Amino acid sequence: MTEYAPHLDTNTIVNFGLLAMLLAVLVAIVRTRSLLAAVLLMGIYSLISAVWFVVLDAADVAFTEAVVGAGVSTAFLLGAILLTRTESLTKRWQDMVMPGLVCVGAGVLLFYAALDLPLFGDPSAPANAHVGRFYIEETKNDVGVPNIVTAVLASYRGFDTLGETIVVFAGGIGVALMLGFGERSMGDLPPALRSPVMEALAESDHHVVLRSVAKLLIPIIALYAFYVQFHGEVGAGGGFQAGVIFAVAVILHALIFGLADTMDAIPPELARAFAALGVLLYSGVGVINMINGGNFLDYDHLFPLAFEAGLPGSHLSGGYHHWGQHFGIIIIELGVLFTVAATMIAMFYAFAGRAADVVGEGARG
Repeated sequence: MTEYAPHLDTNTIVNFGLLAMLLAVLVAIVRTRSLLAAVLLMGIYSLISAVWFVVLDAADVAFTEAVVGAGVSTAFLLGAILLTRTESLTKRWQDMVMPGLVCVGAGVLLFYAALDLPLFGDPSAPANAHVGRFYIEETKNDVGVPNIVTAVLASYRGFDTLGETIVVFAGGIGVALMLGFGERSMGDLPPALRSPVMEALAESDHHVVLRSVAKLLIPIIALYAFYVQFHGEVGAGGGFQAGVIFAVAVILHALIFGLADTMDAIPPELARAFAALGVLLYSGVGVINMINGGNFLDYDHLFPLAFEAGLPGSHLSGGYHHWGQHFGIIIIELGVLFTVAATMIAMFYAFAGRAADVVGEGARG
Protein backbone atom coordinates (compact mmCIF):
# COMPACT_ATOMS: atom_id res chain seq x y z
CA MET A 1 0.00 0.00 0.00
CA THR A 2 1.58 3.25 -1.13
CA GLU A 3 1.63 6.30 1.07
CA TYR A 4 -0.21 9.40 0.02
CA ALA A 5 2.22 12.06 -1.14
CA PRO A 6 0.78 15.55 -0.69
CA HIS A 7 1.20 17.85 -3.65
CA LEU A 8 0.02 21.24 -4.76
CA ASP A 9 -2.56 20.97 -7.52
CA THR A 10 -3.91 23.86 -9.55
CA ASN A 11 -6.90 24.49 -7.28
CA THR A 12 -4.69 24.66 -4.21
CA ILE A 13 -2.39 27.18 -5.86
CA VAL A 14 -5.38 29.29 -6.92
CA ASN A 15 -6.85 29.14 -3.41
CA PHE A 16 -3.60 30.29 -1.82
CA GLY A 17 -3.30 33.06 -4.41
CA LEU A 18 -6.81 34.32 -3.71
CA LEU A 19 -6.18 34.12 0.04
CA ALA A 20 -3.03 36.19 -0.37
CA MET A 21 -4.95 38.78 -2.37
CA LEU A 22 -7.67 38.96 0.30
CA LEU A 23 -5.08 39.48 3.01
CA ALA A 24 -3.34 42.19 0.99
CA VAL A 25 -6.61 44.05 0.39
CA LEU A 26 -7.53 43.64 4.07
CA VAL A 27 -4.26 45.22 5.18
CA ALA A 28 -4.80 48.08 2.73
CA ILE A 29 -8.31 48.69 4.11
CA VAL A 30 -7.03 48.80 7.68
CA ARG A 31 -4.16 51.16 6.86
CA THR A 32 -5.95 53.68 4.65
CA ARG A 33 -7.52 56.79 6.14
CA SER A 34 -9.47 57.71 3.03
CA LEU A 35 -13.05 56.53 3.33
CA LEU A 36 -13.46 56.53 -0.44
CA ALA A 37 -10.42 54.28 -0.88
CA ALA A 38 -11.68 52.00 1.89
CA VAL A 39 -15.09 51.61 0.21
CA LEU A 40 -13.53 50.82 -3.16
CA LEU A 41 -11.13 48.35 -1.57
CA MET A 42 -14.04 46.61 0.17
CA GLY A 43 -15.71 46.26 -3.22
CA ILE A 44 -12.53 44.64 -4.54
CA TYR A 45 -12.48 42.37 -1.48
CA SER A 46 -16.02 41.22 -2.30
CA LEU A 47 -15.13 40.54 -5.92
CA ILE A 48 -12.14 38.42 -4.90
CA SER A 49 -14.37 36.56 -2.44
CA ALA A 50 -16.88 35.92 -5.23
CA VAL A 51 -14.13 34.45 -7.40
CA TRP A 52 -13.09 32.21 -4.51
CA PHE A 53 -16.67 30.96 -4.13
CA VAL A 54 -16.70 30.11 -7.84
CA VAL A 55 -13.51 28.10 -7.39
CA LEU A 56 -15.25 26.26 -4.54
CA ASP A 57 -18.21 25.47 -6.86
CA ALA A 58 -20.56 27.69 -4.84
CA ALA A 59 -21.97 29.61 -7.81
CA ASP A 60 -25.10 30.90 -6.06
CA VAL A 61 -23.10 32.24 -3.11
CA ALA A 62 -20.60 33.83 -5.51
CA PHE A 63 -23.44 35.48 -7.40
CA THR A 64 -24.89 36.92 -4.20
CA GLU A 65 -21.50 38.14 -2.98
CA ALA A 66 -20.82 39.89 -6.30
CA VAL A 67 -24.13 41.73 -6.61
CA VAL A 68 -24.56 42.55 -2.90
CA GLY A 69 -20.99 42.94 -1.65
CA ALA A 70 -19.35 44.54 -4.68
CA GLY A 71 -22.46 46.08 -6.18
CA VAL A 72 -25.18 47.70 -4.15
CA SER A 73 -23.22 47.82 -0.87
CA THR A 74 -20.51 49.88 -2.56
CA ALA A 75 -23.15 52.28 -3.88
CA PHE A 76 -24.71 52.65 -0.44
CA LEU A 77 -21.37 53.30 1.24
CA LEU A 78 -20.45 55.86 -1.40
CA GLY A 79 -23.75 57.59 -0.66
CA ALA A 80 -23.06 57.45 3.06
CA ILE A 81 -19.68 59.15 2.54
CA LEU A 82 -21.57 62.23 1.32
CA LEU A 83 -23.02 62.54 4.82
CA THR A 84 -19.72 62.43 6.68
CA ARG A 85 -16.07 63.40 6.40
CA THR A 86 -13.80 62.07 3.65
CA GLU A 87 -11.12 60.69 5.98
CA SER A 88 -11.24 58.75 9.21
CA LEU A 89 -10.16 60.43 12.43
CA THR A 90 -6.64 59.85 13.65
CA LYS A 91 -6.56 58.14 17.05
CA ARG A 92 -3.77 57.56 19.49
CA TRP A 93 -2.32 54.09 19.45
CA GLN A 94 -3.11 53.78 23.16
CA ASP A 95 -6.81 54.03 22.34
CA MET A 96 -6.50 51.07 19.95
CA VAL A 97 -4.90 48.63 22.40
CA MET A 98 -8.09 47.38 24.02
CA PRO A 99 -10.08 46.98 20.75
CA GLY A 100 -7.06 45.22 19.25
CA LEU A 101 -6.85 42.78 22.17
CA VAL A 102 -10.57 42.04 21.85
CA CYS A 103 -10.19 41.30 18.14
CA VAL A 104 -7.16 39.08 18.71
CA GLY A 105 -8.98 37.22 21.49
CA ALA A 106 -12.02 36.65 19.29
CA GLY A 107 -9.77 35.41 16.50
CA VAL A 108 -8.01 32.96 18.79
CA LEU A 109 -11.37 31.57 19.95
CA LEU A 110 -12.54 31.16 16.36
CA PHE A 111 -9.37 29.32 15.40
CA TYR A 112 -9.72 27.08 18.46
CA ALA A 113 -13.33 26.29 17.55
CA ALA A 114 -12.33 25.55 13.96
CA LEU A 115 -10.10 22.70 15.14
CA ASP A 116 -13.23 20.63 15.83
CA LEU A 117 -14.60 21.13 12.34
CA PRO A 118 -14.35 18.23 9.86
CA LEU A 119 -11.82 18.48 7.08
CA PHE A 120 -12.89 20.40 4.01
CA GLY A 121 -14.59 18.03 1.57
CA ASP A 122 -14.62 15.11 4.02
CA PRO A 123 -17.33 12.71 2.68
CA SER A 124 -18.00 11.43 6.21
CA ALA A 125 -18.81 14.92 7.54
CA PRO A 126 -22.47 15.30 8.64
CA ALA A 127 -23.14 17.92 5.99
CA ASN A 128 -22.00 15.53 3.24
CA ALA A 129 -23.08 12.19 4.70
CA HIS A 130 -26.58 13.16 5.83
CA VAL A 131 -27.99 16.60 5.02
CA GLY A 132 -26.33 17.13 1.66
CA ARG A 133 -26.99 13.59 0.52
CA PHE A 134 -30.66 13.89 1.44
CA TYR A 135 -31.08 17.03 -0.65
CA ILE A 136 -29.27 15.50 -3.61
CA GLU A 137 -31.26 12.28 -3.55
CA GLU A 138 -34.72 13.60 -2.64
CA THR A 139 -35.01 17.04 -4.26
CA LYS A 140 -35.99 15.63 -7.64
CA ASN A 141 -38.94 13.69 -6.19
CA ASP A 142 -39.95 16.19 -3.49
CA VAL A 143 -39.62 19.48 -5.34
CA GLY A 144 -38.76 18.77 -8.96
CA VAL A 145 -36.45 21.78 -9.30
CA PRO A 146 -33.11 21.14 -11.07
CA ASN A 147 -31.23 23.71 -8.98
CA ILE A 148 -30.88 22.09 -5.56
CA VAL A 149 -29.84 25.39 -3.97
CA THR A 150 -33.11 27.00 -5.05
CA ALA A 151 -35.05 24.00 -3.76
CA VAL A 152 -33.35 24.24 -0.37
CA LEU A 153 -33.81 27.99 0.04
CA ALA A 154 -37.30 28.31 -1.39
CA SER A 155 -38.91 25.01 -0.37
CA TYR A 156 -37.10 23.00 2.30
CA ARG A 157 -36.05 26.15 4.17
CA GLY A 158 -38.88 28.44 3.06
CA PHE A 159 -39.34 29.71 6.62
CA ASP A 160 -35.72 30.87 6.78
CA THR A 161 -35.97 32.65 3.43
CA LEU A 162 -39.17 34.37 4.54
CA GLY A 163 -37.33 35.53 7.66
CA GLU A 164 -34.46 36.87 5.56
CA THR A 165 -36.92 38.75 3.35
CA ILE A 166 -38.56 40.30 6.39
CA VAL A 167 -35.11 41.27 7.74
CA VAL A 168 -34.33 43.10 4.49
CA PHE A 169 -37.68 44.88 4.70
CA ALA A 170 -37.09 45.79 8.35
CA GLY A 171 -33.62 47.10 7.48
CA GLY A 172 -35.15 49.42 4.89
CA ILE A 173 -37.66 50.66 7.44
CA GLY A 174 -34.85 51.31 9.93
CA VAL A 175 -32.86 53.35 7.42
CA ALA A 176 -35.96 55.33 6.44
CA LEU A 177 -36.76 56.12 10.07
CA MET A 178 -33.24 57.48 10.57
CA LEU A 179 -32.66 59.27 7.26
CA GLY A 180 -36.13 59.74 5.79
CA PHE A 181 -37.34 58.58 2.40
CA GLY A 182 -35.60 61.22 0.31
CA GLU A 183 -38.61 63.45 -0.37
CA ARG A 184 -37.13 66.36 1.60
CA SER A 185 -34.49 66.86 -1.06
CA MET A 186 -37.22 67.22 -3.68
CA GLY A 187 -38.76 70.30 -2.06
CA ASP A 188 -37.75 73.84 -2.93
CA LEU A 189 -34.11 73.12 -3.74
CA PRO A 190 -32.81 74.44 -7.07
CA PRO A 191 -32.71 71.79 -9.84
CA ALA A 192 -28.91 71.66 -9.77
CA LEU A 193 -28.86 70.93 -6.05
CA ARG A 194 -31.39 68.15 -6.46
CA SER A 195 -28.70 66.15 -8.20
CA PRO A 196 -25.08 66.97 -7.29
CA VAL A 197 -23.83 64.20 -9.58
CA MET A 198 -25.87 65.49 -12.50
CA GLU A 199 -24.61 69.02 -11.84
CA ALA A 200 -21.03 67.79 -12.13
CA LEU A 201 -21.82 65.88 -15.32
CA ALA A 202 -23.48 68.90 -16.89
CA GLU A 203 -20.29 70.95 -16.57
CA SER A 204 -18.67 69.06 -19.43
CA ASP A 205 -20.03 67.86 -22.75
CA HIS A 206 -17.59 64.94 -22.61
CA HIS A 207 -19.98 63.16 -20.26
CA VAL A 208 -22.48 62.75 -23.09
CA VAL A 209 -20.69 59.48 -23.83
CA LEU A 210 -21.30 58.30 -20.26
CA ARG A 211 -24.98 59.17 -20.48
CA SER A 212 -25.33 57.48 -23.87
CA VAL A 213 -23.69 54.29 -22.63
CA ALA A 214 -25.89 54.35 -19.53
CA LYS A 215 -29.00 54.53 -21.72
CA LEU A 216 -27.87 51.32 -23.39
CA LEU A 217 -26.79 49.52 -20.22
CA ILE A 218 -29.70 50.30 -17.89
CA PRO A 219 -32.36 48.40 -19.93
CA ILE A 220 -29.97 45.47 -20.34
CA ILE A 221 -29.27 45.36 -16.60
CA ALA A 222 -33.00 45.45 -15.82
CA LEU A 223 -33.70 42.70 -18.37
CA TYR A 224 -30.87 40.61 -16.93
CA ALA A 225 -32.45 40.96 -13.50
CA PHE A 226 -35.62 39.29 -14.74
CA TYR A 227 -33.55 36.62 -16.50
CA VAL A 228 -31.83 35.84 -13.21
CA GLN A 229 -35.22 35.83 -11.48
CA PHE A 230 -36.87 33.27 -13.74
CA HIS A 231 -33.67 31.31 -14.37
CA GLY A 232 -33.09 30.57 -10.68
CA GLU A 233 -34.72 27.14 -10.85
CA VAL A 234 -32.22 25.78 -13.37
CA GLY A 235 -29.10 27.80 -12.57
CA ALA A 236 -27.48 30.31 -10.27
CA GLY A 237 -29.85 33.11 -9.36
CA GLY A 238 -33.15 33.86 -7.70
CA GLY A 239 -35.09 36.65 -6.08
CA PHE A 240 -32.29 38.07 -3.94
CA GLN A 241 -29.79 38.38 -6.77
CA ALA A 242 -32.40 39.62 -9.25
CA GLY A 243 -33.71 42.22 -6.80
CA VAL A 244 -30.27 43.67 -6.19
CA ILE A 245 -29.45 43.72 -9.93
CA PHE A 246 -32.67 45.59 -10.69
CA ALA A 247 -31.93 48.05 -7.87
CA VAL A 248 -28.46 48.62 -9.34
CA ALA A 249 -30.08 49.62 -12.65
CA VAL A 250 -32.21 52.22 -10.86
CA ILE A 251 -29.26 53.48 -8.79
CA LEU A 252 -27.15 53.82 -11.94
CA HIS A 253 -29.92 55.91 -13.50
CA ALA A 254 -29.98 58.16 -10.44
CA LEU A 255 -26.19 58.62 -10.45
CA ILE A 256 -26.05 59.49 -14.15
CA PHE A 257 -29.32 61.31 -14.86
CA GLY A 258 -30.10 62.73 -11.44
CA LEU A 259 -32.06 61.80 -8.37
CA ALA A 260 -35.03 63.99 -9.33
CA ASP A 261 -35.62 62.25 -12.66
CA THR A 262 -35.30 58.83 -11.05
CA MET A 263 -37.78 59.73 -8.32
CA ASP A 264 -40.20 60.93 -10.99
CA ALA A 265 -39.97 57.55 -12.72
CA ILE A 266 -40.03 55.45 -9.51
CA PRO A 267 -41.48 57.56 -6.67
CA PRO A 268 -40.38 56.73 -3.11
CA GLU A 269 -43.94 55.79 -2.14
CA LEU A 270 -44.02 53.25 -4.98
CA ALA A 271 -40.77 51.69 -3.74
CA ARG A 272 -42.17 51.45 -0.21
CA ALA A 273 -45.38 49.88 -1.51
CA PHE A 274 -43.54 47.18 -3.48
CA ALA A 275 -41.28 46.42 -0.53
CA ALA A 276 -44.35 45.63 1.58
CA LEU A 277 -46.06 43.87 -1.33
CA GLY A 278 -43.20 41.40 -1.63
CA VAL A 279 -43.52 40.32 2.00
CA LEU A 280 -47.30 40.05 1.65
CA LEU A 281 -46.95 38.02 -1.55
CA TYR A 282 -44.54 35.60 0.11
CA SER A 283 -46.70 35.23 3.22
CA GLY A 284 -49.85 35.01 1.13
CA VAL A 285 -48.63 31.83 -0.51
CA GLY A 286 -48.36 30.25 2.91
CA VAL A 287 -51.85 31.41 3.87
CA ILE A 288 -53.33 29.89 0.70
CA ASN A 289 -51.64 26.58 1.52
CA MET A 290 -53.21 26.62 4.97
CA ILE A 291 -56.65 27.43 3.52
CA ASN A 292 -56.29 24.42 1.21
CA GLY A 293 -55.58 22.14 4.17
CA GLY A 294 -51.78 22.08 4.08
CA ASN A 295 -49.02 23.51 6.20
CA PHE A 296 -47.66 27.02 5.88
CA LEU A 297 -45.38 27.22 2.78
CA ASP A 298 -46.20 23.61 1.84
CA TYR A 299 -46.51 24.33 -1.87
CA ASP A 300 -47.95 20.90 -2.63
CA HIS A 301 -51.28 22.28 -1.43
CA LEU A 302 -51.12 25.42 -3.53
CA PHE A 303 -53.09 23.62 -6.26
CA PRO A 304 -55.03 20.79 -4.57
CA LEU A 305 -56.07 19.13 -7.83
CA ALA A 306 -52.50 18.96 -9.05
CA PHE A 307 -51.44 17.56 -5.68
CA GLU A 308 -53.97 14.75 -6.00
CA ALA A 309 -53.35 13.96 -9.68
CA GLY A 310 -49.57 14.44 -9.79
CA LEU A 311 -49.51 16.26 -13.12
CA PRO A 312 -46.38 15.83 -15.25
CA GLY A 313 -43.74 18.47 -14.86
CA SER A 314 -41.55 20.20 -17.38
CA HIS A 315 -38.83 18.40 -19.30
CA LEU A 316 -36.25 19.98 -16.98
CA SER A 317 -37.60 18.20 -13.94
CA GLY A 318 -36.84 14.75 -15.34
CA GLY A 319 -40.25 13.29 -14.50
CA TYR A 320 -43.25 13.98 -12.27
CA HIS A 321 -43.39 16.74 -9.73
CA HIS A 322 -46.14 18.71 -8.05
CA TRP A 323 -47.15 21.83 -9.90
CA GLY A 324 -47.64 23.52 -6.54
CA GLN A 325 -43.92 23.31 -5.80
CA HIS A 326 -43.02 24.75 -9.19
CA PHE A 327 -45.38 27.73 -9.10
CA GLY A 328 -45.04 28.23 -5.36
CA ILE A 329 -41.30 28.78 -5.72
CA ILE A 330 -41.85 31.16 -8.65
CA ILE A 331 -44.36 33.24 -6.66
CA ILE A 332 -42.33 33.49 -3.46
CA GLU A 333 -39.17 34.30 -5.44
CA LEU A 334 -41.15 37.10 -7.10
CA GLY A 335 -42.04 38.35 -3.64
CA VAL A 336 -38.36 38.30 -2.70
CA LEU A 337 -37.57 40.26 -5.88
CA PHE A 338 -40.15 42.95 -5.02
CA THR A 339 -38.97 43.35 -1.43
CA VAL A 340 -35.23 43.32 -2.11
CA ALA A 341 -35.32 45.63 -5.14
CA ALA A 342 -37.76 48.11 -3.60
CA THR A 343 -35.95 48.15 -0.25
CA MET A 344 -32.58 48.76 -1.90
CA ILE A 345 -34.05 51.59 -3.96
CA ALA A 346 -35.76 53.14 -0.92
CA MET A 347 -32.53 52.96 1.08
CA PHE A 348 -30.61 54.64 -1.74
CA TYR A 349 -33.24 57.37 -1.88
CA ALA A 350 -32.77 57.88 1.84
CA PHE A 351 -28.98 58.29 1.58
CA ALA A 352 -28.99 60.31 -1.64
CA GLY A 353 -31.89 62.48 -0.49
CA ARG A 354 -30.16 63.37 2.76
CA ALA A 355 -26.96 64.10 0.80
CA ALA A 356 -28.87 66.52 -1.42
CA ASP A 357 -30.34 68.08 1.72
CA VAL A 358 -26.84 68.64 3.10
CA VAL A 359 -25.70 70.23 -0.15
CA GLY A 360 -28.73 72.50 -0.21
CA GLU A 361 -28.22 73.66 3.37
CA GLY A 362 -24.56 74.40 2.63
CA ALA A 363 -25.49 76.45 -0.42
CA ARG A 364 -28.15 78.41 1.44
CA GLY A 365 -25.80 79.01 4.37
